Amino acid sequence: MITVENLTKTFTQSNTSVAALDDVSLEVPDGSVCGVVGTSGAGKSTLARCIALLEKPDTGAIRVDGTDLVSLEGSKLRAARRRIGVVPQGDSLLRQRTAAGNVALPLESAKVPAAQRRSRVAELLDLVGLSDKASVYPDHLSGGQRQRVAVARALAAKPSVLLADEPTSALDPATTDSVLTVLERARSELGVTVLVVTHDMAVVRRIADDVAVLEQGRVVEHGKVLDLVSEPGSRIGSTLLPETDQASVLRPDSGQQHDVVAEVVLVGFAAVGALLPEASSRFGVELSILGGGLTRLGDTPVAKFRVGLSGERSESALKWMIERDAHVRRAPVSVDGVAA
Repeated sequence: MITVENLTKTFTQSNTSVAALDDVSLEVPDGSVCGVVGTSGAGKSTLARCIALLEKPDTGAIRVDGTDLVSLEGSKLRAARRRIGVVPQGDSLLRQRTAAGNVALPLESAKVPAAQRRSRVAELLDLVGLSDKASVYPDHLSGGQRQRVAVARALAAKPSVLLADEPTSALDPATTDSVLTVLERARSELGVTVLVVTHDMAVVRRIADDVAVLEQGRVVEHGKVLDLVSEPGSRIGSTLLPETDQASVLRPDSGQQHDVVAEVVLVGFAAVGALLPEASSRFGVELSILGGGLTRLGDTPVAKFRVGLSGERSESALKWMIERDAHVRRAPVSVDGVAA
């Protein structure tokens, strides 16, 4: 587990102190993938560099598996760093080394015997799907292949934590998918805890269990993705889920107003597929989809709809959906009965 407690980090620019991190606290559970998102300058990369011990925070604690890394020095600090694999932002491979040579570099630094190095390098190149590129130099690899080699290199010393700083930056969708697949395999097959710094919400949508939103050096939202998308007013929810149409609130066949208009978030296969039609049938109400759509967060389907219900038992139908874990927010209604 990664635990960050009350972390602060300032830099001096033109004789002015700038707070890159301001009292940041978060937890990343063992074996999970946490996305750290935010606009440029929010402090994402600084947080990753502090956790990787490439920057020393001014105050606060960084614990990995219960050990406070900030307090370590000398050989203990070097040993702790080996437990954290880092995939830097941008192309970081050594051009004079082959793919296999790049992956072997941390093992050479740790003086791992040659036979063990070769075995570990072959294992990792297989993990990232590049066994056939072992003898190829970086200039003859695609951007996505180079990034996958960088992930393999970061995993060479068998770290418990992997930090990836913008691992899909400037990659096309197909190449991005291949890199994210590698990060997922690192988590599922090696049990590595992964922290991904990204500006791309598609990365969060695809692989993140947890997410932390940074803004001006502070954590403004943090938690499990599937919990946050169900919370009213969630920044992550508004970004990851489909937008709902705010315009139409009238029955398409009659022009009459709906008795109830609500925004409904449904999580999971059963809820997405069956809850709305069953509510309509069970309570004898007319249910119209006014906007929204379906997406997928990891392996879980999630829907966000703006619905209109018409009929005497509309309120009962809405209550029944809430009792079955639908997340419902009633639309504000103006004085003439039309939802705003």
